[in-house]
Amino acid sequence: MKIAIETTSIQSIDKYRGIGSYTKNLISALKKYKPENKYLFFTRTDKLSKSVDLIHYPHFSPLFLTLPLFKKYKTVVTIHDLTPLVFPDKFPRGIKGELKWQLQKLSLKNTSAIITDSNNSKKDIVKFTNFPKEKIYIVSLAAGEEFKKLKIDNWKLKITQKYQLPDIFVLYVGDLNWNKNVLGLIKAFSTIQPFNHPTIKLVLIGKAFKNKELKEAQEINQLTKQLGIEDSILKLGFVPIEDLVAIYNLASVYCQPSFYEGFGLPVLEAMACGTPVVAAKIAVLEEVCGDAATYINPYSVDSIKDGVKKILCLNDSNHLNKIRRGKKQARKFSWKKTAKETIRIYEKIIKRS
Repeated sequence: MKIAIETTSIQSIDKYRGIGSYTKNLISALKKYKPENKYLFFTRTDKLSKSVDLIHYPHFSPLFLTLPLFKKYKTVVTIHDLTPLVFPDKFPRGIKGELKWQLQKLSLKNTSAIITDSNNSKKDIVKFTNFPKEKIYIVSLAAGEEFKKLKIDNWKLKITQKYQLPDIFVLYVGDLNWNKNVLGLIKAFSTIQPFNHPTIKLVLIGKAFKNKELKEAQEINQLTKQLGIEDSILKLGFVPIEDLVAIYNLASVYCQPSFYEGFGLPVLEAMACGTPVVAAKIAVLEEVCGDAATYINPYSVDSIKDGVKKILCLNDSNHLNKIRRGKKQARKFSWKKTAKETIRIYEKIIKRS
């Protein structure tokens, strides 16, 4: 098979986000586990050979023109989530955004198949696009193979000093969109302080945290100042993968307090690294975490606080049990499995007349 994969997302700002990570990991896994196929890579401005069997667009945004209206080839598109459509009041689209959404929805009509990350996202896709559900395939993501429990060595001192990390810290990795509920996490963390270990901190990782022009980043700065916890928040911005793996390993607890997710990859990365996870009790995170996470109500600051505090107060035995459950759950997901399931979808579509 000759498969063309669109790679704009790993050559733009999206390379720092989940979209870029998905595209990069998918390409690596396909080449590693299904090398017998020929893979071509292109961006939106490139012209393709006529001999291509199928095109895969790994990124779809409902409010941006990421999928072409007219298609010369059999086409697969990955839709991770439709968050802006689920919460239109939080993601106002305006007239231009509405026009783009109608064009994007129209572009799906002559698409051969949709791949999505979870049952939850599939339900949303059917609801908002009316795309035939029998042509929507669920293929889970996975933590990269580099995410694992590390043996304590010289790296610990190096990473601790490089990022000025305390002995105890709560970790969040990801974006700053409303649905991520970072403001709720910060409010909850501020109430943990009386429980006080003098050096406990909240560590926030993601390129958006360093973007001073971003409204959400400004809101975080204002809130931390208002709560008087500026010195207890570490905003690290973008962190290289090898350092990120080490930071997951050092974290006391990872917290994903999202109101909504398409999948929630950081929780798998955390569990693979042996970090206990506190996660919002929402359908998709329950799909991903199983019985390995401590669940909280994302709309309740007290619930987030209690969940994090529960992990911080675990005795050694219960702490090790949480780590074991998390690692076991993370092993249910792999890029080998993702690659093989994706190839099966390619094959099914190419065989169609």
